[in-house]
Amino acid sequence: MANLKSAIKRIRQNRRRNERNKSARSTVSTAIKAVRLAISKKDKNAAQLALKKAIPLIDKAAQTKLIHPNNASRKISRLTQQFNTLS
Repeated sequence: MANLKSAIKRIRQNRRRNERNKSARSTVSTAIKAVRLAISKKDKNAAQLALKKAIPLIDKAAQTKLIHPNNASRKISRLTQQFNTLS
């Protein structure tokens, strides 16, 4: 266990950040699943709404360095491509 005051504080900070990041990652993952589910059901309206909700979440995750910007760009691109196959 840490003895220094700064090390104890760092552990507390890491714990809080880990919880926040886990929650944000889960939210992004859920949004992506919602888009894929709507696409698989061939429900264009639901897919469009889900995509509009997912894109800002993915972008924000990239801005906060939760995921790499290229990873975010690739996810958005692939989801959009999948959505465009519906039309």
